[in-house]
Amino acid sequence: MVEIGMRVPEFKARAYIPNKDTIEEVRIPEPGKWLIITFHPGDFTFVCATDIEAFGALQSKFEENGALVYAVSTDSIYAHKVWHQTSPRVSKTNIPLVDDSNKEISKAFGFINSKTGAARRGTIIIDPEGNLQYYAVFNDALGKDANHIFNAFMGLKMIHDTPVEQGKLLAIPANWSVGKEPLKVDTVKDIGKL
Repeated sequence: MVEIGMRVPEFKARAYIPNKDTIEEVRIPEPGKWLIITFHPGDFTFVCATDIEAFGALQSKFEENGALVYAVSTDSIYAHKVWHQTSPRVSKTNIPLVDDSNKEISKAFGFINSKTGAARRGTIIIDPEGNLQYYAVFNDALGKDANHIFNAFMGLKMIHDTPVEQGKLLAIPANWSVGKEPLKVDTVKDIGKL
């Protein structure tokens, strides 16, 4: 299984691209781009549609900050297309729906439910160099907090993009949100001060 900081294996997969109404090949990771992947157990289910809708509402904010958002489940590309065309929630979005019917992507991240064989509900964030930076898996009945994931992405992006001197650390504190200051720490002088 891929761990935080490790290079993500390369995948090519088919995705339904809603705004073009086409099926195209996508790459995971996508070189030079941040990639947010939301995994869901199955198309035509209840909580899954709310996840896609929540990410869809933030998609332009992710894209403005250099990130692509993909949705992955073990359903086929054809199920993805029909789900997008028929779901009142999913049809409002333009998130590419990635086919993982061979389960390779979900297995690589440890997201396969051993009882059902479907993907578990979860999210990963991959940096522009192709390294895993965020990993979360949820109870299938618990929808995702897309705002939290956006803040996590922006915090990771700040850490990634901000050079620090040796002996210094830039960190994102608990309950941080976009617009707040990060922690700037001297790893020797600031011990015990936080």
